[in-house]
Amino acid sequence: MDDLDYKKLIDEGREFLSLEMKYEKLTAVEKLSVLLSAIAFVAVVAIIGGFALFFLISTLVHLLELWIGLWAANLIVVLLLMMLIGVVAAFKQRLIVDPITRFITRLFLKANEDDD
Repeated sequence: MDDLDYKKLIDEGREFLSLEMKYEKLTAVEKLSVLLSAIAFVAVVAIIGGFALFFLISTLVHLLELWIGLWAANLIVVLLLMMLIGVVAAFKQRLIVDPITRFITRLFLKANEDDD
């Protein structure tokens, strides 16, 4: 092998590394866009769900007001909401942390295993 072959090999190595860097950047952009779109989806669902929950609670208060007083209806609804918060807090790991961890792990690690 002469000097020209080494230069060609070095040039091809540089081109390979350049293409590999571009591929990694595109992969990072793709994963970031998937993550941001999932965050946006959850935010929209949370906002719409919040409005729906507000109207559902308001309806429940008005329905209970027919049989018991307004203050008692509000008290019952607040107690139900506090119980719901307690259930969510008790199962926080299973309801919130585990699904987020699974999603992030699949997004960032699963694709890397497919590349290898």
